[in-house]
Amino acid sequence: MTVTDATCWTLIGAAAGGDAVARGDFARRYQPVARSYFTTRWHASPLRVAIDDAAQDVFVECFKPNGVLGKANESPEDGFRPFFHGVLRNVARRYEEKHRPGVPLPDEAPADDTTLGRAFDKAWAVSQLREAGRVMAEMAAGNERTMRRVELLQLRFQEGLPIRDIAVRWGQDAAKLHHEYATAREEFRTALQRVVAFHMPNAAGSRVDAACRELLACLG
Repeated sequence: MTVTDATCWTLIGAAAGGDAVARGDFARRYQPVARSYFTTRWHASPLRVAIDDAAQDVFVECFKPNGVLGKANESPEDGFRPFFHGVLRNVARRYEEKHRPGVPLPDEAPADDTTLGRAFDKAWAVSQLREAGRVMAEMAAGNERTMRRVELLQLRFQEGLPIRDIAVRWGQDAAKLHHEYATAREEFRTALQRVVAFHMPNAAGSRVDAACRELLACLG
């Protein structure tokens, strides 16, 4: 799907209908979230060996005839995120009931529920920022200067290089590069807003802005 696609429900509807490209895009977007959630939930459990199988089952549940994607409600302001969280919880509980009958489920205790909720929130935030980087690069395609700003953000955040070190590496004036960095951050903010709006198509602009801030807060 490209940055011009309207909403996540377009992708979800196509995936539920059997479109192979949409299903591939759906898995690319959401599989890392599923794996991270199950890894946190079962990190000290014998079920940790089932992480890959559980992540795969999430997509079986989503794509099978009359699967959960067909039941997704497009109306809530919060969009697809809470729905997908519920799918992960249900798959996890099914595994736990099968392999550990009679043992309380991890997220029935408030402390565990809080921990698991934070784990999902962080995994979701990471996936959204990664997608925003992809969207920013897609928006910059064909513009050499804008693509350079994409690279600047990658060096700053993925490699942790200070602007002054990047300036030396590129043979540029640090003050001018700081200006480019400020522009790059604004471009990334725009890309992130598009990604968040994609998942929250019925939310007002102020709610989308708040969700962007919440994503960044999840990552500290």
